[in-house]
Amino acid sequence: MKIGILSRNKKLYSTRRLKEAAEARGHEVDIIDTLHCYMDITSSRPVVRFKGEELPSYDAIIPRIGASISFYGTAVVRQFEMTGSFCVNESVAISRSRDKLRSMQLLSRKGIGLPRTGFAHHPDNVPDLIKNVGGAPVVIKLLEGTQGIGVVLAETEKTAEAVIEAFMGLNANILVQEFIKEAGGADIRCFVVGDRVVAAMKRQGAEGEFRSNLHRGGSAVLIKLTPKERATAVAAANIMGLNVCGVDLLRSSRGPVVMEVNSSPGLEGIEAATGKDVSAMVIEFIEKNAQRNKNKTQGKG
Repeated sequence: MKIGILSRNKKLYSTRRLKEAAEARGHEVDIIDTLHCYMDITSSRPVVRFKGEELPSYDAIIPRIGASISFYGTAVVRQFEMTGSFCVNESVAISRSRDKLRSMQLLSRKGIGLPRTGFAHHPDNVPDLIKNVGGAPVVIKLLEGTQGIGVVLAETEKTAEAVIEAFMGLNANILVQEFIKEAGGADIRCFVVGDRVVAAMKRQGAEGEFRSNLHRGGSAVLIKLTPKERATAVAAANIMGLNVCGVDLLRSSRGPVVMEVNSSPGLEGIEAATGKDVSAMVIEFIEKNAQRNKNKTQGKG
Protein backbone atom coordinates (compact mmCIF):
# COMPACT_ATOMS: atom_id res chain seq x y z
CA MET A 1 0.00 0.00 0.00
CA LYS A 2 0.94 3.63 -0.39
CA ILE A 3 0.63 5.40 2.98
CA GLY A 4 0.91 9.11 3.75
CA ILE A 5 1.78 10.35 7.25
CA LEU A 6 0.71 13.92 7.97
CA SER A 7 3.35 15.30 10.34
CA ARG A 8 5.12 18.62 10.85
CA ASN A 9 8.41 16.92 11.77
CA LYS A 10 9.73 13.71 10.21
CA LYS A 11 12.26 13.37 13.06
CA LEU A 12 9.64 12.97 15.78
CA TYR A 13 9.70 9.55 17.44
CA SER A 14 6.06 8.74 16.61
CA THR A 15 6.45 9.74 12.96
CA ARG A 16 9.68 7.76 12.55
CA ARG A 17 8.28 4.64 14.20
CA LEU A 18 5.15 4.61 12.07
CA LYS A 19 7.25 4.98 8.92
CA GLU A 20 9.62 2.21 10.01
CA ALA A 21 6.76 -0.13 10.94
CA ALA A 22 5.00 0.44 7.61
CA GLU A 23 8.14 -0.03 5.54
CA ALA A 24 9.04 -3.17 7.49
CA ARG A 25 5.73 -4.62 6.32
CA GLY A 26 6.43 -3.75 2.69
CA HIS A 27 4.49 -0.51 2.32
CA GLU A 28 5.58 2.70 0.58
CA VAL A 29 5.48 5.69 2.94
CA ASP A 30 5.60 9.47 2.43
CA ILE A 31 5.85 11.94 5.32
CA ILE A 32 3.92 15.09 4.40
CA ASP A 33 4.25 18.39 6.25
CA THR A 34 0.63 19.30 6.94
CA LEU A 35 1.07 23.07 6.77
CA HIS A 36 2.80 22.85 3.38
CA CYS A 37 -0.17 21.10 1.81
CA TYR A 38 -2.61 23.20 -0.14
CA MET A 39 -5.90 22.27 -1.63
CA ASP A 40 -7.52 22.46 -5.04
CA ILE A 41 -11.20 22.47 -4.16
CA THR A 42 -13.31 21.69 -7.21
CA SER A 43 -16.69 20.06 -7.63
CA SER A 44 -15.49 17.21 -9.79
CA ARG A 45 -11.96 16.38 -8.69
CA PRO A 46 -10.67 17.44 -5.26
CA VAL A 47 -6.86 17.47 -5.07
CA VAL A 48 -4.14 17.96 -2.44
CA ARG A 49 -1.00 19.71 -3.71
CA PHE A 50 2.44 19.84 -2.11
CA LYS A 51 5.50 21.82 -3.24
CA GLY A 52 4.04 22.58 -6.65
CA GLU A 53 2.87 19.08 -7.45
CA GLU A 54 -0.31 17.09 -7.09
CA LEU A 55 0.07 14.45 -4.42
CA PRO A 56 -0.53 10.86 -5.52
CA SER A 57 -3.56 8.85 -4.51
CA TYR A 58 -2.80 7.32 -1.10
CA ASP A 59 -4.41 4.11 0.09
CA ALA A 60 -4.27 5.40 3.66
CA ILE A 61 -3.48 8.61 5.54
CA ILE A 62 -2.21 8.66 9.14
CA PRO A 63 -2.96 12.12 10.58
CA ARG A 64 -0.54 13.37 13.23
CA ILE A 65 -2.22 16.74 13.73
CA GLY A 66 -0.87 18.90 16.56
CA ALA A 67 -3.34 20.87 18.66
CA SER A 68 -1.86 24.19 17.50
CA ILE A 69 -2.83 23.48 13.86
CA SER A 70 -6.17 21.75 14.42
CA PHE A 71 -8.17 23.99 12.10
CA TYR A 72 -5.88 23.77 9.07
CA GLY A 73 -4.84 20.20 9.83
CA THR A 74 -8.40 18.88 9.89
CA ALA A 75 -9.11 20.76 6.64
CA VAL A 76 -6.22 18.86 5.00
CA VAL A 77 -7.49 15.54 6.39
CA ARG A 78 -10.97 16.35 5.10
CA GLN A 79 -9.54 17.00 1.64
CA PHE A 80 -7.82 13.60 1.65
CA GLU A 81 -11.16 12.05 2.69
CA MET A 82 -12.75 13.68 -0.35
CA THR A 83 -10.11 12.15 -2.62
CA GLY A 84 -11.11 8.70 -1.32
CA SER A 85 -8.05 7.95 0.83
CA PHE A 86 -8.76 5.92 3.97
CA CYS A 87 -7.97 8.19 6.94
CA VAL A 88 -7.07 6.38 10.15
CA ASN A 89 -8.71 9.18 12.14
CA GLU A 90 -11.24 11.26 10.26
CA SER A 91 -11.45 15.05 10.37
CA VAL A 92 -14.77 15.17 12.22
CA ALA A 93 -13.50 12.81 14.92
CA ILE A 94 -10.29 14.80 15.39
CA SER A 95 -12.24 18.06 15.70
CA ARG A 96 -14.67 16.45 18.13
CA SER A 97 -11.91 15.22 20.44
CA ARG A 98 -9.97 18.50 20.32
CA ASP A 99 -12.94 20.44 21.69
CA LYS A 100 -12.74 19.49 25.38
CA LEU A 101 -16.21 20.76 26.17
CA ARG A 102 -17.85 19.06 23.18
CA SER A 103 -16.07 15.78 23.87
CA MET A 104 -17.15 15.75 27.52
CA GLN A 105 -20.75 16.51 26.56
CA LEU A 106 -20.74 13.61 24.09
CA LEU A 107 -19.20 11.23 26.65
CA SER A 108 -21.65 12.37 29.33
CA ARG A 109 -24.62 11.75 27.04
CA LYS A 110 -23.50 8.14 26.61
CA GLY A 111 -23.03 7.56 30.34
CA ILE A 112 -19.21 7.45 30.40
CA GLY A 113 -17.67 8.12 33.82
CA LEU A 114 -16.38 11.70 34.09
CA PRO A 115 -15.18 14.04 36.84
CA ARG A 116 -17.88 16.48 37.90
CA THR A 117 -17.35 19.41 35.54
CA GLY A 118 -18.63 22.96 35.32
CA PHE A 119 -18.45 25.35 32.38
CA ALA A 120 -19.50 28.97 32.28
CA HIS A 121 -18.67 32.11 30.33
CA HIS A 122 -19.44 34.66 33.01
CA PRO A 123 -21.12 33.14 36.06
CA ASP A 124 -22.86 35.57 38.39
CA ASN A 125 -21.91 33.32 41.27
CA VAL A 126 -18.39 31.87 41.09
CA PRO A 127 -18.66 30.22 44.53
CA ASP A 128 -21.73 28.29 43.29
CA LEU A 129 -19.79 27.10 40.23
CA ILE A 130 -17.10 25.73 42.56
CA LYS A 131 -19.65 24.24 44.96
CA ASN A 132 -21.44 22.51 42.07
CA VAL A 133 -18.38 20.36 41.27
CA GLY A 134 -17.87 19.36 44.91
CA GLY A 135 -15.97 22.33 46.33
CA ALA A 136 -12.24 22.97 46.72
CA PRO A 137 -9.79 21.63 45.80
CA VAL A 138 -10.76 21.96 42.14
CA VAL A 139 -8.91 21.70 38.83
CA ILE A 140 -9.28 24.64 36.48
CA LYS A 141 -8.45 24.04 32.80
CA LEU A 142 -8.15 26.23 29.75
CA LEU A 143 -10.21 24.68 26.95
CA GLU A 144 -7.34 25.22 24.51
CA GLY A 145 -4.57 23.87 26.78
CA THR A 146 -2.43 20.81 25.89
CA GLN A 147 0.22 18.67 27.64
CA GLY A 148 -0.76 20.04 31.04
CA ILE A 149 -0.38 23.69 30.03
CA GLY A 150 -3.21 25.88 31.30
CA VAL A 151 -4.19 23.47 34.09
CA VAL A 152 -4.26 24.78 37.66
CA LEU A 153 -5.02 23.01 40.94
CA ALA A 154 -6.74 25.44 43.29
CA GLU A 155 -6.59 24.01 46.80
CA THR A 156 -8.90 26.53 48.50
CA GLU A 157 -12.13 28.20 47.46
CA LYS A 158 -10.54 31.66 47.60
CA THR A 159 -7.70 30.55 45.33
CA ALA A 160 -10.19 28.96 42.93
CA GLU A 161 -12.26 32.14 42.80
CA ALA A 162 -9.17 34.24 42.08
CA VAL A 163 -7.94 31.93 39.30
CA ILE A 164 -11.38 31.69 37.66
CA GLU A 165 -11.84 35.45 37.76
CA ALA A 166 -8.35 35.98 36.33
CA PHE A 167 -9.01 33.62 33.42
CA MET A 168 -12.38 35.25 32.79
CA GLY A 169 -10.74 38.65 32.79
CA LEU A 170 -8.71 37.39 29.81
CA ASN A 171 -11.90 36.13 28.09
CA ALA A 172 -10.55 32.58 28.30
CA ASN A 173 -12.89 29.58 28.12
CA ILE A 174 -12.38 27.32 31.10
CA LEU A 175 -13.60 24.10 32.67
CA VAL A 176 -13.82 23.66 36.44
CA GLN A 177 -13.53 20.04 37.56
CA GLU A 178 -13.52 18.12 40.78
CA PHE A 179 -10.11 17.01 41.99
CA ILE A 180 -9.88 13.20 42.14
CA LYS A 181 -7.71 12.99 45.25
CA GLU A 182 -7.64 9.19 45.37
CA ALA A 183 -5.84 9.09 42.00
CA GLY A 184 -2.72 10.31 43.84
CA GLY A 185 -1.38 12.38 40.95
CA ALA A 186 -1.44 9.38 38.58
CA ASP A 187 -3.48 8.65 35.50
CA ILE A 188 -3.74 5.77 33.03
CA ARG A 189 -3.10 6.16 29.32
CA CYS A 190 -4.96 3.51 27.34
CA PHE A 191 -3.84 3.20 23.72
CA VAL A 192 -6.81 2.15 21.62
CA VAL A 193 -6.49 0.71 18.11
CA GLY A 194 -9.75 -0.24 16.44
CA ASP A 195 -12.02 -1.82 19.02
CA ARG A 196 -9.46 -2.84 21.64
CA VAL A 197 -6.89 -1.47 24.06
CA VAL A 198 -3.54 -2.67 22.74
CA ALA A 199 -1.34 -1.15 25.48
CA ALA A 200 -1.73 0.74 28.76
CA MET A 201 0.58 2.57 31.12
CA LYS A 202 0.28 4.33 34.45
CA ARG A 203 1.72 7.85 34.43
CA GLN A 204 2.80 9.28 37.78
CA GLY A 205 3.39 12.99 38.28
CA ALA A 206 6.76 14.22 39.50
CA GLU A 207 7.21 15.01 43.21
CA GLY A 208 4.88 17.85 44.16
CA GLU A 209 3.21 17.85 40.71
CA PHE A 210 -0.45 16.85 40.31
CA ARG A 211 -0.18 16.69 36.48
CA SER A 212 1.09 13.34 35.25
CA ASN A 213 2.19 14.38 31.72
CA LEU A 214 5.50 12.81 30.67
CA HIS A 215 6.41 16.19 29.13
CA ARG A 216 6.29 17.62 32.67
CA GLY A 217 8.68 15.10 34.22
CA GLY A 218 6.21 12.34 34.97
CA SER A 219 7.17 8.66 34.86
CA ALA A 220 5.39 5.73 33.24
CA VAL A 221 5.10 2.01 34.03
CA LEU A 222 3.16 -0.93 32.61
CA ILE A 223 -0.23 -1.44 34.25
CA LYS A 224 -2.93 -4.10 34.14
CA LEU A 225 -6.37 -2.71 33.39
CA THR A 226 -9.61 -3.85 34.96
CA PRO A 227 -12.34 -5.02 32.56
CA LYS A 228 -14.32 -1.84 33.31
CA GLU A 229 -11.33 0.40 32.53
CA ARG A 230 -10.75 -1.43 29.27
CA ALA A 231 -14.43 -1.16 28.30
CA THR A 232 -14.54 2.53 29.23
CA ALA A 233 -11.51 3.34 27.06
CA VAL A 234 -12.91 1.53 24.02
CA ALA A 235 -16.34 3.12 24.48
CA ALA A 236 -14.81 6.61 24.74
CA ALA A 237 -12.83 6.06 21.52
CA ASN A 238 -15.96 4.83 19.71
CA ILE A 239 -18.03 7.79 20.88
CA MET A 240 -15.39 10.18 19.51
CA GLY A 241 -15.25 8.16 16.28
CA LEU A 242 -11.49 7.63 16.58
CA ASN A 243 -9.82 4.43 15.34
CA VAL A 244 -6.46 5.21 16.97
CA CYS A 245 -6.27 7.30 20.13
CA GLY A 246 -5.06 7.64 23.68
CA VAL A 247 -7.75 7.62 26.37
CA ASP A 248 -6.65 9.09 29.70
CA LEU A 249 -8.40 7.68 32.78
CA LEU A 250 -8.29 8.34 36.50
CA ARG A 251 -9.08 5.68 39.09
CA SER A 252 -11.74 7.22 41.30
CA SER A 253 -13.74 5.81 44.19
CA ARG A 254 -16.71 5.41 41.84
CA GLY A 255 -14.75 3.70 39.06
CA PRO A 256 -12.78 4.94 36.05
CA VAL A 257 -13.38 8.51 34.88
CA VAL A 258 -12.22 9.84 31.51
CA MET A 259 -10.05 12.97 31.52
CA GLU A 260 -9.31 13.26 27.81
CA VAL A 261 -9.35 11.44 24.48
CA ASN A 262 -6.23 12.25 22.44
CA SER A 263 -6.44 11.85 18.66
CA SER A 264 -2.65 12.02 18.11
CA PRO A 265 -1.19 10.09 21.06
CA GLY A 266 2.59 9.87 21.35
CA LEU A 267 4.17 6.46 20.83
CA GLU A 268 7.47 6.87 22.66
CA GLY A 269 6.15 6.68 26.22
CA ILE A 270 3.72 3.82 25.63
CA GLU A 271 6.22 1.69 23.68
CA ALA A 272 8.95 2.25 26.28
CA ALA A 273 6.70 1.51 29.25
CA THR A 274 4.99 -1.56 27.80
CA GLY A 275 7.63 -2.98 25.44
CA LYS A 276 4.92 -3.40 22.80
CA ASP A 277 5.30 -2.54 19.13
CA VAL A 278 2.27 -0.26 19.06
CA SER A 279 3.37 1.27 15.75
CA ALA A 280 3.11 -2.10 14.02
CA MET A 281 -0.37 -2.58 15.50
CA VAL A 282 -1.49 0.69 13.90
CA ILE A 283 -0.16 -0.48 10.51
CA GLU A 284 -1.88 -3.87 10.95
CA PHE A 285 -5.16 -2.03 11.56
CA ILE A 286 -4.68 -0.11 8.31
CA GLU A 287 -3.95 -3.33 6.40
CA LYS A 288 -7.22 -4.86 7.63
CA ASN A 289 -9.42 -1.82 7.19
CA ALA A 290 -8.08 0.47 4.45
CA GLN A 291 -10.42 0.64 1.47
CA ARG A 292 -11.00 3.41 -1.04
CA ASN A 293 -13.92 5.67 -0.15
CA LYS A 294 -14.51 3.86 3.14
CA ASN A 295 -14.42 6.95 5.35
CA LYS A 296 -17.66 7.28 7.31
CA THR A 297 -17.92 11.04 6.86
CA GLN A 298 -16.30 11.24 3.41
CA GLY A 299 -15.28 14.87 3.86
CA LYS A 300 -18.54 15.98 5.48
CA GLY A 301 -18.81 18.34 8.41
